[in-house]
Amino acid sequence: MPVINRVADLQPDIAAWRRTLHQQPELMYDVDGTAAFVAERLREFGCDEVVTGLGRTGVVGVIRGAKPANGGEIRSIGLRADMDALPIEEATGLPYASKVPGKMHACGHDGHTAMLLGAARYLAETRNFAGDAVVIFQPAEEGGAGAAAMIDDGLMERFGIDQVYGMHNGPGIPVGAFAISPGPVMAATDAIDIRIEGHGGHAARPHLCVDPVLAGAQLITALQGIVSRSVDPFDAAVLSMCEFHAGNARNVIPQFAELKGTVRTMKADVRDLVEQRVRDVVVGVAQSTGTRIDLTYERGYPVLVNHLAETDVAMRVARDVAGETNVVPLPPLMGAEDFAYMLEKRPGAFVFIGNGDSAGLHHPAYDFNDEAIVYGTSYWVRLVETQLAA
Repeated sequence: MPVINRVADLQPDIAAWRRTLHQQPELMYDVDGTAAFVAERLREFGCDEVVTGLGRTGVVGVIRGAKPANGGEIRSIGLRADMDALPIEEATGLPYASKVPGKMHACGHDGHTAMLLGAARYLAETRNFAGDAVVIFQPAEEGGAGAAAMIDDGLMERFGIDQVYGMHNGPGIPVGAFAISPGPVMAATDAIDIRIEGHGGHAARPHLCVDPVLAGAQLITALQGIVSRSVDPFDAAVLSMCEFHAGNARNVIPQFAELKGTVRTMKADVRDLVEQRVRDVVVGVAQSTGTRIDLTYERGYPVLVNHLAETDVAMRVARDVAGETNVVPLPPLMGAEDFAYMLEKRPGAFVFIGNGDSAGLHHPAYDFNDEAIVYGTSYWVRLVETQLAA
């Protein structure tokens, strides 16, 4: 089936919601305005249940199908959109650009939210399915693990969710196309924070000091060797040290230096290996330089793994909407996504929808492409009607 005609009719409304949200971006869990907007729309649509405050500021709507239950294994499916924005100054110059200094929807979560609202409106109107469609609007995807917070508040059990599906826009993928693959498709992400303590002093008398800057430089070089020399070349891993802070004068060897970085991996055993090697390297550099090095290694989002059967369903639905040639394999991405937590709890799949030739995600010139709305909303609707068929 192609794009749904009724969804095409709703496109102006959905785009208007998206642009309203775009002008008032909110960060992390502080998405009270966005959550209130979402909850109000869901009540207007006639959802059977609207729950707020799940995972602090998450919103869930339940739409019950009008068809009799068929006694199948799948009685309820969850559809998830993220609501939070990013701490970036917008540079699009658009009439609906962010009105909040230093904040913008630079990852398309405004579009994700609007498309799922559009699907909720359609599903509440038609109810052409058997079971419950659960629309999930999540805070704090951008580093706050909002998915985990909603799960901890009983998301899956409370709404009896049997399967869960997510969607993200993809710059560079043509509008009207989808990208999806089974298995690991997005990386686990871990954070490295390092504090090096030496013995400061005059730059002209380094022999009387213990230089934390030199130790930091050696540490960065040694850490970069982990991926190239400890990880199997056929396994994906990234270790990037992205911050180095030390000193405030050109003629003073400082007492302290701080380093911050990120690790991305696609397999659990590789994740374990890299963490252990980081710890080993830190100990070795501290011993060789005479510094004290404190390491905080914090595990973040897990690997996002698409389940095989549910990915097959998602691919078939996407082909119904976009056509056979417009559903392409998704190469593994080293970016992270906290929908991974939901896929650890329930089978499901995460799909990318084309955003066309736009600026990249997290770029100040990025904007969600409203032409993608009809495809994403139609995908959500057909997914529900397929998985909850009578």
